[in-house]
Amino acid sequence: MTGALPGEVLVMGAGTIGCYIGGRLAAAGVPVTFVGRPRVLKKLADHGLSLSDLDGAKHHILPSALRLCEQVPVGAKPALVLLCVKSGATAEAAGELAFALPAGTTVVSLQNGISNSAAASHAGPSLNVLPGMVPYNVAEIGEGAFHRGTPGRLAAKDDVALRPWLPVFERAGVPIDLHEDLLPVQWGKLLLNLNNPVNALSGLPLREELMHRGYRQCFAALIDETLGVLGVSGITPAQVAAVPAQRLSSLLRLPDWLFRIVAARMLRIDAKARSSMADDLALGRRTEIDALSGEVVRLAQEHGLSAPRNARMVALLEAWPKQPERWPARRLQDALGL
Repeated sequence: MTGALPGEVLVMGAGTIGCYIGGRLAAAGVPVTFVGRPRVLKKLADHGLSLSDLDGAKHHILPSALRLCEQVPVGAKPALVLLCVKSGATAEAAGELAFALPAGTTVVSLQNGISNSAAASHAGPSLNVLPGMVPYNVAEIGEGAFHRGTPGRLAAKDDVALRPWLPVFERAGVPIDLHEDLLPVQWGKLLLNLNNPVNALSGLPLREELMHRGYRQCFAALIDETLGVLGVSGITPAQVAAVPAQRLSSLLRLPDWLFRIVAARMLRIDAKARSSMADDLALGRRTEIDALSGEVVRLAQEHGLSAPRNARMVALLEAWPKQPERWPARRLQDALGL
């Protein structure tokens, strides 16, 4: 990579997002340390890190070139930390970072939901925690192999510490945009993420699920309910998808043949893409539904409202480990009162 680097990067949470973004930076010559669970680190140590995307880019980093740790290294002084752990692990990860790293270390939360950066700041008050947003889907498609299946640009709250990183991320193929107020962008992304529980319960790849009108109607109902809550809350979500959020639900309700034509840009999703929530269900792990539909429910309650459909999705995902089964579209529609 040409040009001076602002420093080293530490990825806290070597999962799909952490491995992909950290891997792209490492492939471009940025010194990156990956902190993760032994299960993931062993795959990387055995197979290296392979990265691909829907645009045809391919990179492979040999195991010997990877810096892998189960804990934040003592004495580490990264110029930038990418916080990529699941929402339930935010406080613990931030506490570890605050204990091990110098005060003022910049941490960008590249996590789902709205509240993770605030939770990280509370658990690690000495850190400079900034909210971020990942617009695209990344799936693990093999041992140490990660594939970006949808387009988009990263986003983060503007901060002087991040500005020197802009050309670095651009050259690495993971461009990032800075925003004075990231909250509308986060809610814009959360609206799209409301398809995650629908996709997870469907048991289908993302593209196949989105080509089924019944599942799309479930997704649209969750969006409409959330837009109603946001309107009362005075929050206008930013446009993150190819169409504005306010038009998305009507687009989703189109007949399949018309949706296929009208939503061609939105359907730029390859066959390998699937939601991380679907992966969590498959592995019997706790999902991040509380950071998605749960956020909608809490915001509604703050304003004396209810969000029954999002609350129902929370209940379905939390009950799933006891009754693991694929939900046909009609059954899911009935569960949401459609």
